[in-house]
Amino acid sequence: MGDTKDPFDAGAGGILRQPRAVWATAGASVVAFMGIGLVDPILPSIASGLDATAGQVSLLFTSYFLITAIAMLVTGFVSSRIGGRRTLLLGLALVVVFAALSGTSNSVGELVGFRAGWGLGNALFVSTALAVIVGAAAGGSAAAILLYESALGLGMACGPLVGALLGDASWRYPFFGTAFLMAIGFLCITAFLKEQPKPARKTSLLDPIKALGHGGLASAAVSAFFYNYTFFTVLAFTPFVLDMTPYRSGAVFFAWGVLLAVFSVIVAPRMQERFGSLKVLGGSLVLLAVDVLVLGYGGHTAAIVCTILSGAFIGVNNTVYTELALGVSDAPRPVASAGYNFVRWFAAAAAPYFAPKIEEWSDIHIPFVVAAVTAVLGALVVVVRRKALAHDAEELEPVHGTEDGVTVFAN
Repeated sequence: MGDTKDPFDAGAGGILRQPRAVWATAGASVVAFMGIGLVDPILPSIASGLDATAGQVSLLFTSYFLITAIAMLVTGFVSSRIGGRRTLLLGLALVVVFAALSGTSNSVGELVGFRAGWGLGNALFVSTALAVIVGAAAGGSAAAILLYESALGLGMACGPLVGALLGDASWRYPFFGTAFLMAIGFLCITAFLKEQPKPARKTSLLDPIKALGHGGLASAAVSAFFYNYTFFTVLAFTPFVLDMTPYRSGAVFFAWGVLLAVFSVIVAPRMQERFGSLKVLGGSLVLLAVDVLVLGYGGHTAAIVCTILSGAFIGVNNTVYTELALGVSDAPRPVASAGYNFVRWFAAAAAPYFAPKIEEWSDIHIPFVVAAVTAVLGALVVVVRRKALAHDAEELEPVHGTEDGVTVFAN
């Protein structure tokens, strides 16, 4: 079982009494997660500033997540050989360089390329941060994982807000701001974090692929692939539908991020305990499908409300999917996580590319119809493969934290 000590206890080992190395890594994690939604409220501004179409600007997400998906096969290989501290610093250095270069872009092609480099750096950092925080934390894993989880929620919520505040003056400023904050994180980790022991067994590049040979893990990954297409249609395409100022768009996605964090951390575990993981996931996916349909066909106010509300369903789905992914097979959790993320992040790369294309081929409503269909397909995979996905699912501990940007268990 996990730690029995209250992680909120301010005494020794509580969440508020952690070494500076833990706080330095957690602070950098906030900025790393901010980078995912940072460009959301300024997508129209970038399109205007670089004389680009919505489809071209949406490639900022495609390049970022395509590299992130591929990097999932590399991060364990790298960190098991050079150590967690060096992997974090390498990832931070890449983010600093490519975020700064993004701000200097004079064409959408340059910006898309620099975002790809940013995605590689972020993958190296995020995939290693939880293990480093747990290894450096005082008082057990519960408080450390809760701190990392809080960093995830804060980063996802604040990314659009920071992007709006800085982007209102110029679309370039959010990129320079991220580079500056990550440079501070680099210096803090250099100063406060000592190298941790390397794992006894080195991870190979093919280990995550081999893990997907397990039927349950493969089913979770395929269902999450369909779900992620829906998720990133909302994240990358909706700003063009809302057509709001950076401030207002940032406020909408800040509220979206708050709901995502609250439902992921607080609501989802309680729903799982009461109804079971598969029922919660299937129901949430169907509700998300309905939500994006209303988003696409409703008026402007309905689009705003449904964008914010989607954060609740996305928060629940993120938590339950990862419980299934990390508990359904006997592969080591980092390896299972890498294989699962390798598959699902390809949908995060595909949705921002195809949604504007689908609009060009049809009309502005159809991308959301497609997104609703993919959410339903994700639910169908859960129903059809429920026996494989339910294997040992009910015996797992409650969810306590996140790994690689998704939830993991405390034990």
